Amino acid sequence: MNVTGAIAVTEASQVAEGRRLALWLASHLDFSEERAGRAALVATELGTNLHKHARSGELLFRPLTAPGGELAGLEILALDKGPGMPDLVMSRRDGHSTTGTLGHGLGTVERQADETEIYTHTSGTALAARLWRNPPDTRSRPRFEVGAVHVSKAGEIACGDDWSWRMRDGRLSIFLADGLGHGLPAHEAAAAATRVFAAQHESSPSRLVGDVHAALRPTRGAAVAALSIDTERGTAAFAGIGNIAGLVLHSGGRRHSMVSHNGTAGHTAGRIQEFNYPVPPQSLVVMFSDGLATHWDIDAYPGLRQRPPALIAGVLYRDFSRRRDDVTVVVVRERPPVAEKL
Repeated sequence: MNVTGAIAVTEASQVAEGRRLALWLASHLDFSEERAGRAALVATELGTNLHKHARSGELLFRPLTAPGGELAGLEILALDKGPGMPDLVMSRRDGHSTTGTLGHGLGTVERQADETEIYTHTSGTALAARLWRNPPDTRSRPRFEVGAVHVSKAGEIACGDDWSWRMRDGRLSIFLADGLGHGLPAHEAAAAATRVFAAQHESSPSRLVGDVHAALRPTRGAAVAALSIDTERGTAAFAGIGNIAGLVLHSGGRRHSMVSHNGTAGHTAGRIQEFNYPVPPQSLVVMFSDGLATHWDIDAYPGLRQRPPALIAGVLYRDFSRRRDDVTVVVVRERPPVAEKL
């Protein structure tokens, strides 16, 4: 089963496909029977809502990892292209419907999921629902939040991109690989690169990329990029080979494009150079493979910059995916401070 494939929901049978994928993932994540049932219900309600209300609706599924890299949960992302929810507060109430149905869907999703986040605009709606193997302790959340979309090219049984992240002792590391071409050979190259990251994520980005280049020689090769953020100093180090893009989007509207040198890791690489960039408070960091177009402006979506990274990644994928390639979008954002209760 291809867990990186987007499920287009245009008919009722595709709702059942989403439910089956949720149950399959829950079983592989060692969910209890009760929590697997919750995941299936969330997928069913989200798929049903897309089928009834949306234009160009999709369901995306993603296993969630903890900061140390262990699998810990499941995210279901529902995306559509409009017309948006005119009254989000009313849409969350049981009994509210615009199609003559009972209207329990969104309320059910919010009760069954551990976390639910929504962004709605005239361009469409993005909804992320997360379920964890064990209910999370929100007090222990890391300072930085990582969200992503990871989708294979339509018709492929595996994604030719791969990515991973780690957070430890004030250091957040992100790695992204785009295997040359598509399908299983590309997937094998990208997965081999990610295994190097898993073993050596505490290395500097330039050292890591060099080691990946050496490890990928038996494969067809990949574009790769490594990012390390010092969360205390507010700086980032970046190194890359090939067409993995990286951006730092400052809260005031400025942006820094990260520099990656030409080449293919495993085959042809010139100088592997590390560059440093400032990451001021409340900046966004975005990394993406070439399955995503580059001509987007996050400020064209009112309020999106302040939303969680999973929703930002979902909206960018929905509106700027080239649809003829594997695509991975990773978004990093510092969590807003939590107001103290009086």
